[in-house]
Amino acid sequence: MTTREQIREAALRVLGEIAPEADLGALDPAAPLRETLDLDSMDFLNFVVGLLEEIGIDVPESEYGQLSSLGACIEYLAARSASGPGA
Repeated sequence: MTTREQIREAALRVLGEIAPEADLGALDPAAPLRETLDLDSMDFLNFVVGLLEEIGIDVPESEYGQLSSLGACIEYLAARSASGPGA
C-alpha cells in the first residue's frame, strides 16, 4: 500500500519533470493542475504515465478526471492503492 505522502512526493516529482519552471511548493492542492501548470493534453498524459512508473497504479483513461488537482490525485490514488494489487 502506498501512503498519501508517497503519492504526493511521486506526483510532485513527475510534475517537476513535466513543468520544471513551476513553483510546486506553492501549488494549491485544490487548484486544477492543467490550468495552474499550463499542461497540455500530452503533458497530462505524461503525468499519468509518470505516476504509473513511480507508484505502479494504473489509471483507466475514463478516470483521468479524478486526477484534476494534486489533492484529488492523492485521494484517488490512495483509494486505488488501498484496494489492493492490480488496482
